[in-house]
Amino acid sequence: MDETRQRKISDARTLRAVAHPVRIAILEQVTINGAMTATQLGDRLDESPANCSWHLRKLAEYGFVEEAPGGVGRQRPWQATHLGMSWGDEEGGPLETDFQLAGRALTEVLVTREVDRLLESQLRISDEPAEWRSAATSTQSMMWLTADELEVANAVVREALMKHFDRHQDPALRPPGSRLCAFMSWGVPTYGIADPTPSPE
Repeated sequence: MDETRQRKISDARTLRAVAHPVRIAILEQVTINGAMTATQLGDRLDESPANCSWHLRKLAEYGFVEEAPGGVGRQRPWQATHLGMSWGDEEGGPLETDFQLAGRALTEVLVTREVDRLLESQLRISDEPAEWRSAATSTQSMMWLTADELEVANAVVREALMKHFDRHQDPALRPPGSRLCAFMSWGVPTYGIADPTPSPE
């Protein structure tokens, strides 16, 4: 993945601005399909062109999209300014910071979207060819790790998920028969299941 094309968000206002299901859906469409007009987005997302236009202007206000060449009025195409985004793990004190709360809200929007995608895939799996039914799967696990081991595990998973990210930018890199596939992962401590392992004497 070209890290220079990924946006690093560091303020709560920007996080809150993008933490909306329609805006995330718009960003997904223009990132994957290239420049699109509000009318085209409305058709894809089952939203009115006026609603998509309003959300596009808000996304543009915070630097997530920009006007692409060509078109006028509602037929103006819009394009993504970055490929993906990340936001920092700002450390707070006893009370959560506004940035942390905004980041959690955005995470909830993204996770909900991916869970909906997983459920849709399960509903439609019987319509898929045998090779796609076999390839599509989900994995869940818990294991005892140190903080360093957890960090390494997350880095390995991220590297695997980003391995073919350049195919978004260059369709020529996509092998015949490839399809857009969705992945989501997280490695986090658990709470309320088991007591932490006592430190050795």
